[in-house]
Amino acid sequence: MTRWLALAPLAVLAALAILFAGWSLKRDPAFKPDALVGQPIPETVLPLLSGDQAGPGHLDLKTAGVGKPMLVNVFASWCAPCRIEHPRLLALKARGIAVVGVAYKDEPVAARAFLDELGDPYSMVLVDREGRAGLDLGISGVPETFAVDARGRIAAKQSGPLLDEADIDRLVASVQAPAAR
Repeated sequence: MTRWLALAPLAVLAALAILFAGWSLKRDPAFKPDALVGQPIPETVLPLLSGDQAGPGHLDLKTAGVGKPMLVNVFASWCAPCRIEHPRLLALKARGIAVVGVAYKDEPVAARAFLDELGDPYSMVLVDREGRAGLDLGISGVPETFAVDARGRIAAKQSGPLLDEADIDRLVASVQAPAAR
């Protein structure tokens, strides 16, 4: 009898493994929750990166585009994938696409050093030391990029680094499309 009781935890563990495997097979791995797509970009006031300091000016993320489409790229100097996507952001700037940077949980000095080293693709950089914008935007990590149309609505989102031209074209097209009525 005690031998069977000793095997009970193993049987429970095996049953849980089978349940987990079944759930994994039904789950769509391409599904990524984009809850804010179609919603207005959150009102989040952050200091502007000025040199290697935060401020003195502050700007609301909602008004950063001033009625024009933009991409909002959440990045950090400590983020390795951010370094990988950086040349793509510089290419977007060369194409005339406005990209607003949000330095997520980063010190202004480190963010400035990152941009000085790799080049600055941003029309402006907002400093999000405490991660407030990250919470408001519902990011799961860095980098993440949001396409914001001229009305201030999030038209599309890219989680992870911008590496694929098709993803970049999708984001750009989503902000350049005529506004839906």
